[in-house]
Amino acid sequence: MILSRTSQYAIQALIFVATQPRGVPVLIRTVADHLSVPPSYLAKIMQSLGRGKLIYSFRGRQGGVCLREGGEKTDLMTILTLIEGPGLTENCVLGLKACGDETACPMHAQWKPIKIRIVKLLNQQTLGKLAAAVQSGKYRLTELPFAALESKGAARGEGPAILAQAQEIRARRAGSGRNQNANKRP
Repeated sequence: MILSRTSQYAIQALIFVATQPRGVPVLIRTVADHLSVPPSYLAKIMQSLGRGKLIYSFRGRQGGVCLREGGEKTDLMTILTLIEGPGLTENCVLGLKACGDETACPMHAQWKPIKIRIVKLLNQQTLGKLAAAVQSGKYRLTELPFAALESKGAARGEGPAILAQAQEIRARRAGSGRNQNANKRP
């Protein structure tokens, strides 16, 4: 039960939206830029989250997405079930079609207690807790700490400047990696 890229993006996007001022829509493009996610892919993920009643979606010039009332109380298991489907915790770790206590796969006995602990952890982690951890500056959601993003106005929707800075950092890192490889001799 390892998280798919889609689930990772959904959780990251929801945490980002949860860090924004209540009721103020955030453009999906802004969220996508902050998380380095393709905007069209994130838009589809956000549609699923909207259908699951986790976010409000607004069209038009002042459009965007924001958390629904009480959205910060949503646990990660709810989000993952919405994205991955209800079979998330029932599927066999080895991918076998029939796996249970009576028809166990070779990993079933070892995996079951681990799965129970993971599900318990996911049920205990709420969006509000995760957003608070990111806002505290102790944890990062992007390459730059949230405090740096916030101080430069990214959290208030003034993201283009900070996004350009983040892209410049990524480009420098990518460029330095190429230069190092170019200096190596076979």
